[in-house]
Amino acid sequence: VYNSVGTPDITMITSRRLLQTTLRSRGGPPSSGIRSLSAGALPRITERRPDETGRGGRASDAGVKVCVFGATGFLGRYVCSGLGTNGTLTYIGCRGDEFSYRHLRPNFELGRAKYSFYSSRDRQSMADLIADADVVVNLIGKYYDTKALEDTGSFPFFKYKVSTSVAEANVEVPKTIAELCTEMQVDNLIHVSSAAASPDSSSEWARTKYEGEQAVLSAYPWATIVRPTQMFGHEDMLLNWFANMAARFPVVPLVDGGHALTQPVWVDDVAKTINRIIDDPEKFEGRRVDAFGSQDYSYAELARFVYDITGQEPVLSDIPGEVVKYGANVLQYEGSPDLTPDMVNLMSEDYLPEMTPEEYEAQSEVFTMKDLGVEAVPIEKMAFKYLHRFRKGGHFILAEGYH
Repeated sequence: VYNSVGTPDITMITSRRLLQTTLRSRGGPPSSGIRSLSAGALPRITERRPDETGRGGRASDAGVKVCVFGATGFLGRYVCSGLGTNGTLTYIGCRGDEFSYRHLRPNFELGRAKYSFYSSRDRQSMADLIADADVVVNLIGKYYDTKALEDTGSFPFFKYKVSTSVAEANVEVPKTIAELCTEMQVDNLIHVSSAAASPDSSSEWARTKYEGEQAVLSAYPWATIVRPTQMFGHEDMLLNWFANMAARFPVVPLVDGGHALTQPVWVDDVAKTINRIIDDPEKFEGRRVDAFGSQDYSYAELARFVYDITGQEPVLSDIPGEVVKYGANVLQYEGSPDLTPDMVNLMSEDYLPEMTPEEYEAQSEVFTMKDLGVEAVPIEKMAFKYLHRFRKGGHFILAEGYH
């Protein structure tokens, strides 16, 4: 609903949203004792539904409006691909120019996506982006402080200043989004946190992800929290990290021997999970969905796995985390740093789902990807598709006849 100047009027809400809010205030967040969804309840996101118009799929009108914050990031492009496939009208927020989101345009039919500039420090611009959305998805997150040079006027004449901190991106922005969703009576909010989120972690990133999650639930108790483990994919900072480090340096550090464990999940599996939540969000209000891969690995195992594919031969060195931080203190000033001191802290801890598969099966409070009909894709099945580019001469040198 808009007022006379064309901006969303948060005091004018639909009767449906008002009724939904009244029911929530009486009953609180829903809590079903049934964790597994029946096969008949699983969404069919590529098929035309009875209330849709058009031919089905991306050429149809799914009858739902979704606002996505963080759409231009790693996970965001896959979420948008699913939304476009289903003909969902999508509001995409961007803090840059047209070139920062043009890769998202092919995902949508003409007229099925609206791109709007917003500032995370301008509350009204964020409200304008949300507008009349039925579902808001927050994918915003940052693992390093964005820095810029500032003139000091005296020797050494410049210094680095922080323009956007990790805490602001992971805590303050999600909190603002959740508060706006409450004020504007948005039906559903999906917030992507992390399996590593913990108040006791040595990593600032993991601590702020936990704080952001709690801030969202405090402002919007009915939010759906998605907690993925580390994601791998064509643009990842996991498998690509090992390959990039080997391309840049003769020695690749294994923090504390690389013994910490991680359970990577295919990024498109997480996107499919989010899209299935969007397809029937009321089922997941106030609930948590954990997304994780089928196998855990140590960082040392992942490193050898990557170099077996790429053919790179760096020296893998067992280096204590505190020593690795000396190099990280220098690399952190890169535009998109390959290594920061906080990343070293994160790599020294296990990055695993909260429970074992048996424990997930035995409880009824937390959903998993499997409950939504999404089977985890093994890392071995996808890694070669985007790591072979690091081979000298590509894969052609391995085929007879190419010289």
